[in-house]
Amino acid sequence: MNPQERDKYVDWLRALSLIVVVVWHWAFTILQWKPHGPEPTSPLGFTSGLWILTWLLQVLPLFFYVGGHVHLLSWDRAKTRGVGIGAFVWRRIRALALPALFLSGVWVVIGAVVTYTFEVDWMWRVVLLVLSPLWFLGVYLVLIALLPVALWLHRRYDVLTLIWLAGAALVVDVVRFRYGIEWAGWLNMIIIWGLAHQAGFFYDRVVILPRRYDIALLWTGLFALFGLVYSGIYPGSMVGVPGDKWSNMAPPTFVIVALLLFQIGLVEVLRPSMERVLERPGWQRVNAFINRYALPLFLFHTTGMAIALGVSWWLFGSLGDRIPPDLRWWLERPIAILGPLICTLPVIYLFGRRAPVAQSHDRSSTGA
Repeated sequence: MNPQERDKYVDWLRALSLIVVVVWHWAFTILQWKPHGPEPTSPLGFTSGLWILTWLLQVLPLFFYVGGHVHLLSWDRAKTRGVGIGAFVWRRIRALALPALFLSGVWVVIGAVVTYTFEVDWMWRVVLLVLSPLWFLGVYLVLIALLPVALWLHRRYDVLTLIWLAGAALVVDVVRFRYGIEWAGWLNMIIIWGLAHQAGFFYDRVVILPRRYDIALLWTGLFALFGLVYSGIYPGSMVGVPGDKWSNMAPPTFVIVALLLFQIGLVEVLRPSMERVLERPGWQRVNAFINRYALPLFLFHTTGMAIALGVSWWLFGSLGDRIPPDLRWWLERPIAILGPLICTLPVIYLFGRRAPVAQSHDRSSTGA
């Protein structure tokens, strides 16, 4: 690879992680219509063993990991141009926060108008469901704000920072589960996602490791996942499932640390093959396209889903899914993706053209 060439694999991983989240929400959200309004559930609660797929499809650890790498690269370039850390952090916060705040404001206005004009009490529940996936952007913004601290820790303590963060996450789980102090679990929203983000600072070191280390990372994470899940302490699913005693995601548990190790190892094992694929002209165009639209798609995908459900209700008079999901429900999953996609595209066209896109980066900044 030319040292000045953009790292296509980083672009691919970042965009793919967002698209997987979008497709998961579209395809696998089951809405139950109750007197107080729509209530989401998941097919994971009705299909035995399906939770194992979340070890591959819950890709937020990978998103934060790649985000940390890109932030470090971008800061190194900004620093050479004489940009201060405060200005750098503020620009990144503003680029992400403004589209999210605009979207939230529009939905709050819609919620207020519908609630007070038509006396639809459950409308605020709809607004909450539409905006709830933005929680991870809130965490991401906090991590950007903490970037000066993270960079200092990286320079001063290097890999010890990761060990301390992992240890802190484990201590939080002990306090939460052994002593019943539930609120302590929310500390892991910053500790665990901060760990994933901080791990991205080591991306270049991981890339140059011999292949046997990639395989070792994969198996370390996989064994840790099996040990933690089958200990009986943690659920097997990496997303929240109704009926589980708690969720591994809200707030995140130490299992997500194991998932992070597994996913880093997996993407490195797949790297040689994927880099060859991404060198092909057709795949280069696909990669560029999804990177241009992945974040706008994520921001507006629940809006498109709400529009699609509204159209479905208008045409067919029903919003409720069949529970438990049957064979017909599974066969309809492509349609469940197509409808929200069609409804999201005009929203992106109207409001998403100024949404943030992937920042430029190249291998020359990494020293790899």
